[in-house]
Amino acid sequence: MTQEDRDRAEARFNKAARASNDAKAGKSDRDASTMAVLDNMARLKAARLAREAAAPPVATPVKKARAKAGSKIGKTAAEKTPALSDWLAGQQSGGRRT
Repeated sequence: MTQEDRDRAEARFNKAARASNDAKAGKSDRDASTMAVLDNMARLKAARLAREAAAPPVATPVKKARAKAGSKIGKTAAEKTPALSDWLAGQQSGGRRT
């Protein structure tokens, strides 16, 4: 083996070692930022729960009674208009081409 071959092999080894160290450093950075986010979420949740516990309870509004079944106010659009097949049959029997 020549000195040049040894230098290339050493460079490859150093490159792999550097990549491994960079990956470890990156993982620790990600772990630290994840922990910071989780701690902040826990702090905000505790503050929200304390604020809700201190606030007086809010009365919920009572829903209005529904309209009678016989009135036209509560009907949907499907009940007001005929089905498409009925409408097409009426158009065809009336002399229209559809």
